[in-house]
Amino acid sequence: MFKHILVPVDGSPTSLSAVDAAAAMATAFGSTVTAIYVIDPYPFTGVGADFSYGQDQYLKAAHAEADSALGAVSSRLDGSGTVVNTRIVESHTPWRGILDAVADAGADIIIMGSHGRRGLEKLVLGSVAQRVLTHAKVPVLVVQGATKE
Repeated sequence: MFKHILVPVDGSPTSLSAVDAAAAMATAFGSTVTAIYVIDPYPFTGVGADFSYGQDQYLKAAHAEADSALGAVSSRLDGSGTVVNTRIVESHTPWRGILDAVADAGADIIIMGSHGRRGLEKLVLGSVAQRVLTHAKVPVLVVQGATKE
């Protein structure tokens, strides 16, 4: 039914729960899984030498964090018989990076975690899952993370 599953990850336990759901679905349907990690390539605004040094430091740290999260996905699915691809995607907004990756990978479903933020925390931090649900042209399966009371 689903040939290619896209799983956005951020290294959190919630995103790893989404990886587990993707693995189960991939096993059932013989699907390929593409795991992505979205980083913002230009999070700083400023000028001068300090800006370029900070930018370089940030990008190195962001890529290291992405490699770690994607390595955890590969380890988790190792031996499952599932074909797994991993990619780092650069985008100013995570939800747009996810949707661009769907098109690039040819994915026909997105499986992602939601941290379950509510109230002021959701207003301040936003909801990537909500934006993906609103704009996706393919089905989206949301794996709910533990809610904070």
